[in-house]
Amino acid sequence: MNSDGQGQQHLVWTVVATDIGPLLLAATRDGLVNVVFHATEAVRDKALARLASRLGTEPAETEDSPLLAEAIRQLAAYFGGGLRDFALPLDWSLITGFNRQVLRELASAVPYGTVVGYGDLAGRVGQPGAAQAVGVAMGSNPLPLVVPCHRVIESDGGIGGFGGGLETKRKLLALEGVLPEPLF
Repeated sequence: MNSDGQGQQHLVWTVVATDIGPLLLAATRDGLVNVVFHATEAVRDKALARLASRLGTEPAETEDSPLLAEAIRQLAAYFGGGLRDFALPLDWSLITGFNRQVLRELASAVPYGTVVGYGDLAGRVGQPGAAQAVGVAMGSNPLPLVVPCHRVIESDGGIGGFGGGLETKRKLLALEGVLPEPLF
């Protein structure tokens, strides 16, 4: 970094309460870089250490950063039923190669209220035999919810896995009308 502070990555974070529990949101000047489910103190600390290591800067906690304000607003609208498509700048720097290709396809081509199979998504990126690799990409998604890996299911209609837990995936799919709301 030079003497006027240029060249250093700026990284801010906060934790917001949602219908699926606390989410850690982190952003750089390029956009939202990370969403972490179940952001308890231990989960948060581990995620922040990983971000600091990967991005080369210490994350700064803030509740009112303009870098996070729109993400917070859109998440509240999503959980309130008033938003179907996130329109946020995203920082893709935590993901590369095939995984980035798959996640970009998912974000742009699998809309609210729909699902896609792992194999179908592999075919969409020109790798029809790579369903398991798509599963790995979903598991390494640094922007879950905003890049909707909860919309990827097994070819037989099974719910598949989910880094945020299967109950969270069920709640998100119910919110989007893909699954019925739980009875209790």
